[in-house]
Amino acid sequence: MMERKLSAIAGLLLLCCTLTDQTHQHKVQKPTLTSQGQDCTAIKDSSPNAQSGIYIIQPKGVHKPFKVYCEMLADGGWTVFQRRTGGKVSFQRNWAEYKHGFGYLKKDHWLGLAKVWALTRSNDQKSILRVGLWDFEGGSAFAEYRDFRIGNEAAAYKLSVGTYKGTAGDAIRGAYSGIDQNGFGFSTKDRDNDGCSPCIFGDIAERECSSSEGGGGWWFSRCGSANLHGDWHPAGDNVGWASGVHWRTWKGPAPYSLQATRMMVKSV
Repeated sequence: MMERKLSAIAGLLLLCCTLTDQTHQHKVQKPTLTSQGQDCTAIKDSSPNAQSGIYIIQPKGVHKPFKVYCEMLADGGWTVFQRRTGGKVSFQRNWAEYKHGFGYLKKDHWLGLAKVWALTRSNDQKSILRVGLWDFEGGSAFAEYRDFRIGNEAAAYKLSVGTYKGTAGDAIRGAYSGIDQNGFGFSTKDRDNDGCSPCIFGDIAERECSSSEGGGGWWFSRCGSANLHGDWHPAGDNVGWASGVHWRTWKGPAPYSLQATRMMVKSV
């Protein structure tokens, strides 16, 4: 009787170990990603009829390919690195989350600072930044910047943009002097690079723009005129919020929180 019990226990232990080993093997086996091009521009150049959707890219100098959403219709070959259409995905994130990215590529997301740096780091090519904006009244506008790039993490992913063109106004350089975001590092609620120590706005002393403007990360400079990562507000409740989704050279004078935004990069 005792021998039968011991044999049954041994069988159960063997089954348990086998299942555990199989589960472990299942977890560590990941599909290998095969690059379709160094960015969405290269994919569009090689396949002119390519449709918008998720692709796998591998920029120069990057060891592992990664997935992105490519916008192939708007002049073709844009790599989308930011999209907001509502409040389901929170942009109140810390430095690590903004570095690595969050959200869903086909929906609202932030691709990640490390990946945007990889897309713009090459000295062999230049990049264009295109910012798309939509309001709640059916209007839209865009801002486009040549020579777009960001620094590496040691440089706090410092923003650098060149010549502007568009219909939304140059909010990155600011609606008034002294708030130019060009040349500033990225700030989050747990890492402050906004230049406020403090910043004085009337009778208000502001020390951290990220906290006061909705908790999202951005290239703040004395807060500034652009912040697409503030709190998202629905129609009818989107005017008057200092913490909203702003591009202040387009909508105003009262703070106007936008319905949707998109940021894309294209190599030239």
